[in-house]
Amino acid sequence: MGIGGFSTGKLLIILLIVIMLFGTRRLKGLGADLGDTIRGFRKSMGDDKPITEKPEGQPIDVRARTLED
Repeated sequence: MGIGGFSTGKLLIILLIVIMLFGTRRLKGLGADLGDTIRGFRKSMGDDKPITEKPEGQPIDVRARTLED
């Protein structure tokens, strides 16, 4: 079972063809460029904290509320 109806074998063949067409250096550069783009977008949106950090602040109120509240 693969992704989107593609079996694992078909995905490996597609990966092999992509590597043969572009080469590992170009794919590595493409990945680095994509990471820089995402980092720049997050910084411009004001959210330049790493994703792994837990948000700090006040605890969340999880009590059930009624219609009268």
